[in-house]
Amino acid sequence: MMIEKPKIKIFLVDDDPMYLKVLENQFAKNTDIEITSFTTGEDCLLHLSEKPDVIVLDYFLNSKKKDAKDGLAILAEIKHTDPNIQVIIISAFENVEMALNCISYNAFNFIVKNETTFLRLKHSVKQIFHLHSELKELVVWDW
Repeated sequence: MMIEKPKIKIFLVDDDPMYLKVLENQFAKNTDIEITSFTTGEDCLLHLSEKPDVIVLDYFLNSKKKDAKDGLAILAEIKHTDPNIQVIIISAFENVEMALNCISYNAFNFIVKNETTFLRLKHSVKQIFHLHSELKELVVWDW
């Protein structure tokens, strides 16, 4: 009898539907990943009870809805709701201060959107799960 391992649940949040579709298509190539996409951070927050493992969150989320919260505000609310959810911030703008702010709010990584974005996202997701498996091993050795 085969035990089905649980899928990795990733939320993608970007207000650009075309970019969101590109990310969805890239992640969908891995059948161990379950993708849920949102065009606003507020919609993402409404679904945190689904316990995503990773959230890929665009920093600027107000191109369609001017009063939408930015990624930093959404990140803060995610971490307030569940500090264990890992968040990777993506942005079309390379800005050191913005990146440092995100990291200070406990984002796992800050990635600038360019031709290598998906490769860096894939690497970050692998790092997250590698760290989690090491933590689990440490917990086992601790008792």
